[in-house]
Amino acid sequence: MPTIATWNVNSVKARLPAVLDWLKSFAPDVALLQEIKCRDADFPELEFRALGYDLAVHGQKSYNGVAILSKIGLSDVARGLPGDAEDVQARYLEATVGDGLRVVALYLPNGNPVAEGGGLSAKFAYKLAWMERLNAHAATLLRSGTPTVIGGDFNVIPTPMDCYDAALWAGDALMRPETRSRFSALSHQGWTDAVRAYNPDPGLYSFWDYQAGAWAKNHGLRIDFLLASPGAADALTAAGIDTAPRGREKASDHTPVWCRLAMP
Repeated sequence: MPTIATWNVNSVKARLPAVLDWLKSFAPDVALLQEIKCRDADFPELEFRALGYDLAVHGQKSYNGVAILSKIGLSDVARGLPGDAEDVQARYLEATVGDGLRVVALYLPNGNPVAEGGGLSAKFAYKLAWMERLNAHAATLLRSGTPTVIGGDFNVIPTPMDCYDAALWAGDALMRPETRSRFSALSHQGWTDAVRAYNPDPGLYSFWDYQAGAWAKNHGLRIDFLLASPGAADALTAAGIDTAPRGREKASDHTPVWCRLAMP
């Protein structure tokens, strides 16, 4: 019965003690990390292997970067989101763990600022194009029939209840209609939001900005998700958000999101 977690660690080297402490205490079988902010060669591999994790890394100097840690095997690793051979940003990593479970670690582009020169900014256009590519590939994953969990920082506020102040965030790239419609289209392919399946109430967040006392005021956003294909969703037994790491010293501005599956 593996536990899968996703966490934007906001620099794996800067947060290494906190990340290792959480892995020791919570002990997920699979951890999907985002915004590791280092090249593959600089990833602290030995420290994670000492905890029993195999790993795959798709890194980039100073920016972006994703990793998959697994105690239940790791194979068939694929780096990069299909659909644009010129995209060099390290935002997507896919692998098989356990007895045939496919997992994805992704770090979706932020997209701000939205406007530039009287039209959409290059950053927002890149975000929307990236989401289109993600949706196309996610449909391919569904057609394969392989139980799959897509996890990561989606940089999307899907509904007003996923934000402490929807009016304040309405014009942000995370909550623009173009962003939300693409996320909705992804969900409607047949992906289950694992956390919402067990926690339907508002006030549930995975990110709190470092500014303006957001953590103390619980001014949060829910932008980190674990999406389960039908085969994986049928095996879900629990899911949630562990807010404890956000309250610790030198914390990431995100906190881990997790789910548990009744499968080998």
